[in-house]
Amino acid sequence: MDYDFSFFLVVASLVTGIIWGSYVLFLKISKNNSLDQAEPFLIETARSLFPVLFLVLFLRSFVAEPFRIPSGSMMPTLLIGDFILVNKFTYGIRLPILHTKIVEIGKPETGDVVVFRFPQNPKVDYIKRVVGLPGDRVAYYNKKIYVNGKLAKQASLGQYYGVGQGENMTGAEHSIEYLMGVEHSILIKQGLPSVEGVFVVPEGHYFVMGDNRDSSNDSRYWGTVPERNLVGKAFFIWMSWDWQHEGIGLDRIGTILK
Repeated sequence: MDYDFSFFLVVASLVTGIIWGSYVLFLKISKNNSLDQAEPFLIETARSLFPVLFLVLFLRSFVAEPFRIPSGSMMPTLLIGDFILVNKFTYGIRLPILHTKIVEIGKPETGDVVVFRFPQNPKVDYIKRVVGLPGDRVAYYNKKIYVNGKLAKQASLGQYYGVGQGENMTGAEHSIEYLMGVEHSILIKQGLPSVEGVFVVPEGHYFVMGDNRDSSNDSRYWGTVPERNLVGKAFFIWMSWDWQHEGIGLDRIGTILK
């Protein structure tokens, strides 16, 4: 889980840094300024690991973090087995583990694909699309979204043909949705019941939905995402691997998410 790996990186960086730093300090105190002498195995290991661990921690916490898509809730935008990069500073810089924001940079916009810590279990990361911003009035009726009374129009592309682990979505209606100026693909299974109603987004929260509308556990069922739970904005597919289809999906590598 994200929490466990972040915790490991922080602890490992701290421990190796203290070991190496203490040794260097010991040499200076003992007036032995030669760092070329043979180092004990523990010291040599700490000196080798610390910069690597610290760099990974820095990049993963403040620049970009990789995630793997485990479910089909964001099909057809994201397929099971896609590996994505998430921008960690778009919505502000946060401390690892504590998730406390220390630098304010930007806010999510309607249509953003975001990764967040699931409000009902913050140890689990979810990925959905932002549909409603703080203060918005989101309505969902007859498989269509209305934001503040404005319909997000849809244009059908015909029947969807799933492959590999997403084969079960074959037969769904594949459409383009125009969500407040953001154009993206969605899947709809006509005839399946779905939660309908009007949802008012509280201040400091976001209403999110999966692009696979009838196979997504999202804000329609459990409520909105607090701003403090945001992890970052998904922006890039760097690898795709589906063992039930063709293995590595070369056609998906390098895809920019929108």
